[in-house]
Amino acid sequence: MARHLERPYALGIDIGGTFTDVVVIEADGTVHVGKGISRPDAFERGIFAILDPMLEGLGLMSADCSAIVHGTTVATNAIIERKGAVTGLITTSGFRDVLELRRIRIPRLYDLEWQKPEPLVPRYLREEVIERMTHDGRVQTPLDAGSVKQATANLRARGVSSIAVCLLNSYVNSAHEEAVREIVRKEAPELYATVSSDLLREMREYERTSTVVINAYITPVVRRYVASLSEGLVSRGYRTPLMIMQSSGGAMSAEIACDRPIHVIESGPAAGTVAAQHLARSIGERNAVALDIGGTTAKAALIENGAISYSSEYEIGGDFSRSGRMAKGGGYVLRAPTLDISEIGAGGGSIVWLDSGGALHVGPQSAGATPGPACYGLGGSDPTLTDACLLLGYLGAPGLADGAIPLDTNRARTALARIAQRLDMDLVDFSHGVYRIAVSNMTRAIRSVSTERGKDPRDYSLVAFGGNGGLFAAAIARELELRRVIIPPAAGIFSAFGALYAEVEHHLTQTVLGLTDAIDVSALEASWGLLERQALATLEREAYSRNRCILERMGELRYHGQLQELSIPWPAGATTRDSLARLSAAFEDAHERTYGHRAHDSMVELVNLRLVARGVQERLRVPERLRFARGRAVPIGERRAYFGSEHGWVNVSICDRSGVGANQRHGPLVIQEFDSTILVPPDFSVRVDDQSNAILLSS
Repeated sequence: MARHLERPYALGIDIGGTFTDVVVIEADGTVHVGKGISRPDAFERGIFAILDPMLEGLGLMSADCSAIVHGTTVATNAIIERKGAVTGLITTSGFRDVLELRRIRIPRLYDLEWQKPEPLVPRYLREEVIERMTHDGRVQTPLDAGSVKQATANLRARGVSSIAVCLLNSYVNSAHEEAVREIVRKEAPELYATVSSDLLREMREYERTSTVVINAYITPVVRRYVASLSEGLVSRGYRTPLMIMQSSGGAMSAEIACDRPIHVIESGPAAGTVAAQHLARSIGERNAVALDIGGTTAKAALIENGAISYSSEYEIGGDFSRSGRMAKGGGYVLRAPTLDISEIGAGGGSIVWLDSGGALHVGPQSAGATPGPACYGLGGSDPTLTDACLLLGYLGAPGLADGAIPLDTNRARTALARIAQRLDMDLVDFSHGVYRIAVSNMTRAIRSVSTERGKDPRDYSLVAFGGNGGLFAAAIARELELRRVIIPPAAGIFSAFGALYAEVEHHLTQTVLGLTDAIDVSALEASWGLLERQALATLEREAYSRNRCILERMGELRYHGQLQELSIPWPAGATTRDSLARLSAAFEDAHERTYGHRAHDSMVELVNLRLVARGVQERLRVPERLRFARGRAVPIGERRAYFGSEHGWVNVSICDRSGVGANQRHGPLVIQEFDSTILVPPDFSVRVDDQSNAILLSS
């Protein structure tokens, strides 16, 4: 007889470049949080090092867990650190160098010394096969099976463990790709084989090739990690299936994530943005900037009218990752749905350094979890932003995570002094300069999703989270003249919350190029029918019956002759000439809102159909009202902190969130918590609302 679930709970897990975060939410809304250093050598061990003692101390049983949703940087790290699988590419004869040719875009237009990143698949691991499909899916040259066998043998002999297959025009007719996959599986069953038509049925050869190569490159890494994590969960008695957060803000089963890991590359940033969206809705804030500042990066996204923008394209691996129209060509192109998030290498672990000309920089390199900032005392010697914050008095005893990570002021001073002396600067002024440079860098992430897209950041509130969000939020708001700052409870664990808010979701696309006033309506409906059957079959694998599935149609349109599309909701009901005319009109309105003009005499072209399929949860993972378990009380006291030449050194009160109260309290003040620290400068005030959010306002 099955044991009654006495204390059911949901489990959210988020792995960042520096810290691993765990949140446990019981059915009655009680929230417990855990935080620890990430283990890049074995991320799953870092999870269990936090989770096991946490559940034991709470008296919770693994069998009572009702949901596990996980956001991870495993795929991201594999790409950035070039530690993915040795990957081969099989492509159509004549298209071997698509990865080298890339696109015209470069990140710095007049930088004659810029070098494009090395392809994830070097040329000697790219093989051509004899075949050809036309643009409308007709076979021009039949597939030569012998050339496929030879290509497979060559790649196998060169030591690849994963093979990407991308053939010309396979988005229209995938028969040749499927045949290549079967031959590879027969000739080399030990190799992973990924075909582009399973991932991206859209035109544009470089984008399809880059996407399938990335998927093949990270598949073995993600599969090993998920298998190890799943084994650890099962051995501990967890019964609920593991779900993985997606870059699109949805979730998917671990099984499907292992087949399509391109969808989990930005899962951590997406989780935090989803959590910020729910927070903004709960307090009636329709327009907000979500800013996640961790140990390695700062990520920004806009929430407009309660919604987050999607992008169908992302670049990963550049020094400034961003999505959508502003992508600059500095990284590897990934054609997959993602929340429109801008990311820059600026976090607590960002290394302070001088270039050859003597200019001071903060990041994008990070000390990461290992060895970490110098003040951690874990072997790191490079000066970092965290070291500067410690010397300025913004951080202090007992350290991070209730003293689990003590901070050594002498180590921080020694590391920073090496560079301050080279610049002949006072150490405190130098540290404050480091802080200000970091703030300037972080504002770039916000500007890239606001001012660079015609949005005025002053019309938005700032929702700041992540382990370092509270330390920089006020300074960033001052710089950009943002209306107010909202810092949620458990801000340092916020992305783990977002994972539990995510719905199961899948995006499917199909290119159907044609002018909206001339395209074959019956062919459109047939394409929609195929996409919907595929979507329902995928959700069925994840145990969602038809009555728990929601299908949303979108069209991606452009003016004839343009290169980029806008995504427009598809009119409800059957597709007719009239509904296509309404679709065209909606596109022209969206084009005017986005770019400031419409082309009255231009033809509107449909490029892609996009279907978003969602599974409806039987019960919410996160209760409507949450109650945060009190951690160890922070002793009320004071310490000295430096706020630049205008204010100098001042005495700063130290308290936890419960010591602030509902009335506006003026800075300077440091709100010290288990998972993060909030800095309230002298020109700001703070109060705590009825949902335990810290609200900062400029004086």
